[in-house]
Amino acid sequence: MPNHIHVIWELKQKNGKEMPHASFNKAAGHLLVKDLKLNHPKVLDFFKVNEKERAFRIWQRDPLAIKIISKSMLEQKLIYIHNNPLQEKWRLVKYAEDYEWSSAPFYQNERANFGIITHYTERFG
Repeated sequence: MPNHIHVIWELKQKNGKEMPHASFNKAAGHLLVKDLKLNHPKVLDFFKVNEKERAFRIWQRDPLAIKIISKSMLEQKLIYIHNNPLQEKWRLVKYAEDYEWSSAPFYQNERANFGIITHYTERFG
């Protein structure tokens, strides 16, 4: 998506005192800042903030994090995510599997763009 991402992920081990999504945001944010510094320093300027605890803000405050508790809930979220680039607001592609940053091609024809996707049925059966 041009201005946001949707991620479905599973926490494999406890992460200490932080909430799981906070750990994800922290780790991913550090990696993104590191990559931007190395490869896109001019883009990094868009994320600069004048805040006491940080120089850059990658994620919005209080991002929506939903605990998925069932196979049907996961499927509902996955369908929403796959159809998001097709919405009238975005119209990024004609078919969900054509969106470069989607897992839809993986589910459509087992073509994995990222190498980190596993089929949800491996978790929920």
